[in-house]
This record gives sequence, structure tokens and C-alpha cells, in this order.
Amino acid sequence: MGAGVGAARRRRGTAAGLFGAALLVVGTVLGAGGAYAQPSPGPGGHTAGPGGDDNSQGGRGDLGDQGGRDGRKGEPGRTEPGRTRPAPGQSSGGPGRRAEPPGTAATTAPGGGSPVARPVPATGAVLTGVDSAPEGAVPTAQGLQQALAPALADRSLGTVTFAVADAATGQLLYGSGENTPATPASTTKLATSVAALSLIPADTRLTTRAVRGADPGTVTLVGGGDPTLTALRADQVQIGDQPADADTAPASLEELARQTAAALKAAGTGTVKLDYDLSLYSGGQPHPTNPDNQNIALVVPLMVDEAKTDPKSREEAPNRVADPARAAADAFAALLAAQGVTVEGKARPAAAPAAADAPVLGRVDSPTVARLIERMLTTSDNQLAEAIARQVALAGHQPASFEGAATAVTQELTRLGVPMTGVVLNDGSGLHKGNAIPPVTLVRLLALAASDQHPTLRPVLTGLPVAGFTGTLAKRYGSGSGAADAAGLIRAKTGTLSNVNTLAGTVVDADGRLLTFAVMTSTQAPADTARAAMDRIAARLTSCGCH
Repeated sequence: MGAGVGAARRRRGTAAGLFGAALLVVGTVLGAGGAYAQPSPGPGGHTAGPGGDDNSQGGRGDLGDQGGRDGRKGEPGRTEPGRTRPAPGQSSGGPGRRAEPPGTAATTAPGGGSPVARPVPATGAVLTGVDSAPEGAVPTAQGLQQALAPALADRSLGTVTFAVADAATGQLLYGSGENTPATPASTTKLATSVAALSLIPADTRLTTRAVRGADPGTVTLVGGGDPTLTALRADQVQIGDQPADADTAPASLEELARQTAAALKAAGTGTVKLDYDLSLYSGGQPHPTNPDNQNIALVVPLMVDEAKTDPKSREEAPNRVADPARAAADAFAALLAAQGVTVEGKARPAAAPAAADAPVLGRVDSPTVARLIERMLTTSDNQLAEAIARQVALAGHQPASFEGAATAVTQELTRLGVPMTGVVLNDGSGLHKGNAIPPVTLVRLLALAASDQHPTLRPVLTGLPVAGFTGTLAKRYGSGSGAADAAGLIRAKTGTLSNVNTLAGTVVDADGRLLTFAVMTSTQAPADTARAAMDRIAARLTSCGCH
């Protein structure tokens, strides 16, 4: 077994590039939007939510991972609501994303305490570690067993199942209960993301439009499925506590109002009625197990700022408005008024979907699907996850509903060869307690994302939180955790529900080999205690070659 000082030095040498290259740049949490489309040229317009301990929810662990942490079929040959286009020159996102300069990041040890400054690793080409793997020899089952045994013996884990696989080949190396379905919580988002990137061009953008309505003097606001369309000013928008940049800035409702008002005035129109088109989705659905408008709002294709009652809220589970679409339409009416256009009466639902050839008065586009998925995974954004799941449904020719999305994700993962025995999906976010995924399925999803055969899946890896630095792992792997030495060497999706904690991601071992892993627990121990125990399991993988 390659544990010890020598192995650790090897790891820090051979993995020096991996440390930064596999790192989502600190301070950059990617963001906004989500809708399926056939890409075509067009302008972009591009909100926000900081990371943190996923699903802490101030004791409301039964709500699932944070989704507000700041968490349509068309006829051939024509553009429908929600069908979007990439901005000129935009890449699909994955390897080669712009990196920020090295700096420092403040982290907090589990249980509180003063923030500790950590040096941010130097950045390189994204995922150099994947593209250059494998470096070291493949770990053996015996070596992994010896390395992990002490960490797996922690009683705070309760019932634990896990799997470790080689990222380069997808080969299962070691596990226990790896084929046993368990509640995945927000690691469900890995399944949603892989299916989305497999079905939907990564440079797809979601479009929100204002068109001339069917009735004279009416403007119709067409929902395109973008939950992060924002009513905030550009200088108020932050992504992960950082100002938005050109890649991450959300679509602006104010800009849409400006375009619409200009078009109306040019036509000599100063007074209109307003309605809104929600036909992109199969009705407005509350989450089956979280209908309280706190951790996730009613799932509709039109909302602003993820339907938060306070758009600037940084709470882990912010309150949501009861009618997101009407709130968005009312905000749009107010912005039109600020541009000198009077809206008569109250906005109302459109009697019929907007006509395909309705004159467009204004349009704004979300960031690319690749950016949306990175943000969704980093911050464990439930609202965005369900929006992306709807786009999977549409791309898979299923109804844009919870049921349709689950069917479409299942079908696409099956097509990709992912082991689906025992997999049960009821949503795209992982809030549903009835979801079930075995560890072996999670490691296979991650191995697919690392595979040279599926480069379009790379945003699944670039979006994973980095241990001790970003998103829902920012406050983990701190001093006193027993896993601090692994900070920066692990990227993983977190998951938490009541008595359920999961962690699935990638790790560089002491010999520079990239591994995928999944740990799933059911325990009565406090969530922070169970999470720290899981972190120590993953940390063990960084400190040995496990031969």
C-alpha cells in the first residue's frame, strides 16, 4: 500500500498540475438558466447563489440540498418558447474555461471557528488531470480495503455503502453494497446533468421573449424555463458571492422591458395589456415532497430570481413566492412602466400559447447549458436542477413534468450504458426521498464524464465543488476535520436529507491516478458528524497508492 510520507510526496509532485487543473477556480460559481433548443446564432444575456454546506437548512435537513442558496415540444423548422441559441463564439464549456489568478480562500472548520486562509492552487487547463490520466498504477482491492478500513469503521456513518472506480476505464476497483440502491439526495443531480449534457448541445441557451399577443394591444411574456432570469440591476447580481461575468451573468428582465418598450414606441403604442404564456411545461407543479415554497418554488417556465421573495437573499432555504409566473409578469409590467409604457390592469395567463410567428418585441438569453449545469452542481441548486430536468424531458420527447423528466433521464442513461438496476427517479434535484441509486451507478456516471468518449460531459466534473474551496464543500475539509490534507484534491457532489448523507466525486491518489468514488450513508448521527466521517473516507484515497 503506497501510504506514507513518500507516497504523499509523490502525490504532491505528480498531482501538482491536477491540483489546479481539476479545480473549479475559487470564487467562480457558474450560473443561470436552462432550456432545450436547437442551437442557432444569437445574442446572449445572462444569477446567483453562494455555496455552503449543502442541505444544512438550519436544521431543516428534510428539505434536501439547498436550491435557493444565494440552489415543449416544437414543430420542425420553427422556434418555440424556450428554444434557444448560443451566443456567437461561445464554447460549450468544459476544458479551457477562463481561469482567474491564484489567490486565497477562507475556509471554516466543521463546528465553526475563525476562517482559515488557504492558498488557492495555481490554475491550468481545466481537467488536465483527466486528459493526462492515468499516471500511476491502478489501486488494488486489497490496497483499498486496507486504506479505507479505519475510516469505514466510524460508527457515525451508520449504514454505509460505497464504491471506488478507476476514472480512466470505469472499472470498479472496490466497494461494499455497491449494487444496493440507497437514497441519493442531491447526488441525483449527477444523473440529471449527465442526461442533459448527453441530449442537449452544451452551448444551448434559454430564451425569454416578449411578443405581440393574439388580442390587439396585448403583449405576451413567453416563459422559456429560465429560473434565474433576474429583475436585479447588473451591479446587484452575484454568483457565489462574486460579481457575475460575461459567462455567468443571468438574463435581465429590465433589458427585456427596455427592448419591448422601444419596439412598442416605434410602432406608436404607449398603452398595452399584458399576459404570460406558460405552455412550455406540463402545468405548474409543486415538488411532490416539498410543496411549502421554501426550498423550491412551484416549477413553472416563467419566474425571476428563482421565485425568491427576497431576490438578494443568501439564506440556504429562502422563502418563495406562491405564484412565480404572476410575480414575474408583475415585475415586467413595472419595468415597462419605468420605460414609459402603461400596462392596463393586471397581467393574466394567456388564453392560448403564443403563435410561432408572433412578432418578437424583445428577447434575452440565459448562459449556456454547460454554465447552468456547473452552477447547479457547485451550489446544489434545486430550482435550477428541476428546470434542467424539464429540458431533458423535452429533448427526450417526454412531457415537461416530474414524471416526464424522470423517464427521459432514465432512458438516456440506459442508452449510455449506465447500470440502472435498482435506480428509481422521481425528480431531477434529489429532494424526493423515494429516489434510489446504487453507488456503482454514481461512480459510472462520473467515469463517463471523465471519458475521452464523452467530452461533452466534462461540465459534470468542472461543476463539482472542490474540497475546502467552493460551493457545498467550501466549509468542509477544514482544520480539525481529519481530512484537511485532502483540500483541493477532491471534487465531489454532496447530498443531504434527514438521516441521509452522500458524497460522490473524483479524487487524485498518491500516485496521480484519478479515481471516482461514491459514499452513501443512513445514520442517526448529526449531519455534520456524518459528513466529516465521509470526508475522511475520501481523504484516505488521496494519501495512498493503494496497491
